[in-house]
Amino acid sequence: MKIYAPFAGIVRCHVDVGEKISTGQELATVEATKLESPVVSPGPGTITRIAVADFSDVIGGDLIMEIGEA
Repeated sequence: MKIYAPFAGIVRCHVDVGEKISTGQELATVEATKLESPVVSPGPGTITRIAVADFSDVIGGDLIMEIGEA
């Protein structure tokens, strides 16, 4: 599964590569002008790639991370 930024802002990741995650777990937060939006996992799995650095700027639709099978 690929996880994308919901809108433009600054991203903070809350997981690491290799970490096992569950459905609904908060993976990252995107912040823009005092608005913070959690990015949650749509299903269980393992983080296989983090495509952005913490506190980097993203635009809506940018790839944040990838999740492999559990």
